[in-house]
Amino acid sequence: MTVAVRVIPCLDVDAGRVVKGVNFDNLRDAGDPVELATTYDEQGADELTFLDVTASFAGRDTTYDVVGQTAEQVFIPLTVGGGVRSVQDVDRLLRAGADKVGINTGAIHRPEVIGEIRERFGAQVLVLSADVRRDGRGGFEVTTHGGRKSAGLEAIGWCARAAELGAGEILLNSMDADGTAEGFDLELIEAVRREVDIPIVASGGAGRVEDFVAAVEAGADAVLAATVFHFGQLTIAQVKDALRAAGYPVR
Repeated sequence: MTVAVRVIPCLDVDAGRVVKGVNFDNLRDAGDPVELATTYDEQGADELTFLDVTASFAGRDTTYDVVGQTAEQVFIPLTVGGGVRSVQDVDRLLRAGADKVGINTGAIHRPEVIGEIRERFGAQVLVLSADVRRDGRGGFEVTTHGGRKSAGLEAIGWCARAAELGAGEILLNSMDADGTAEGFDLELIEAVRREVDIPIVASGGAGRVEDFVAAVEAGADAVLAATVFHFGQLTIAQVKDALRAAGYPVR
């Protein structure tokens, strides 16, 4: 049976408000996270991803209260990331209402935490959030702190290693494309697809419905966007219609 392509709005949250910028800079207010989440649930989103975009950079914990309020209002799976470093952080987020938890910087600093989380909760709750940019030499590197710092890791190999360690899914975010609305980094998606057999969520760069179709053609199992949904350029239904027209099953 062919698995339906998931369409996922992303709520980048800073100090309790949804924000969106370009390449994680020049953030502008996009609204209240609980209100936006409820709207997307009603519009037919398959999941929601909630990222506390400055949690690692500022050394803060994820805003659990907003997660809890959101989980009370929506009835679709909620992935939450930002500042996750340990099994205890995952436990707290799941208790707050998250269904899956994204980890980025914490896994880079201590890769064995991936296996610890998988052993305690199962791979299905663990999403490796990979913020990737081109390295200027024809390859890709992993970044941390909202794309501000190079992690000194080659990105494709890191994704493969995380899958082997027990990640259940990869949120693959192109930092170069983020917020540009110029299309997903298809070369990046294809490169990771060749190395892993777990689901890939393509993120960064969506601007037109055709971009979502191209990402799935490149190997993505799910497509994520923020700007085009938050500011009304596209709806969930328009994206699903385009995927359906291209021959891909959607819910």
